[in-house]
Amino acid sequence: MIAVRKAGSKLKNHNQICQIVNHVYYGIIFWGNSSYSDDIFKIQKRIIRIIMNSSRNASCWQLFKGLNILPIQSQYIYSILLFVTEHKDQFLSNSQVHKINTRQTFDLYVPTANLTIYQKGVYYSGIKIYSHLPTAIKDLSDDKNKFKLALKRYLLHNSFYSLEEYFNT
Repeated sequence: MIAVRKAGSKLKNHNQICQIVNHVYYGIIFWGNSSYSDDIFKIQKRIIRIIMNSSRNASCWQLFKGLNILPIQSQYIYSILLFVTEHKDQFLSNSQVHKINTRQTFDLYVPTANLTIYQKGVYYSGIKIYSHLPTAIKDLSDDKNKFKLALKRYLLHNSFYSLEEYFNT
């Protein structure tokens, strides 16, 4: 944090900002749904304020948008959705589980899970997050580049600070 504070005003170069961000996001699909993600989010906001030379209590929402950086939870959503679309063959759709024709026929099947550790895992969380994705973006999942672009735009526009916020939209 001290190194970031010293270099804060000099970190206007996008490549330098990306290096810091990449360190924070490493392996996020495994730890992004843990209790530690809130602490990391606070650190991320402090770093953003230092880089942008903002006050300690300034809102980071516009700062994230201005730098085109996703907050931790939005990056978690982005990373887990890329994982799901890249490994779609590992997931069952509702049409494969039952033959009843419903509006959710082409959504991914959500298995029954009683354990919180399973519900917070990559497989279960990925299904829940993918199922909540707007249909227009889901329809692009076969074209990887268009999907990534549309998803990134959607997440940058909304800048979700929590999964609850994502599920409530």
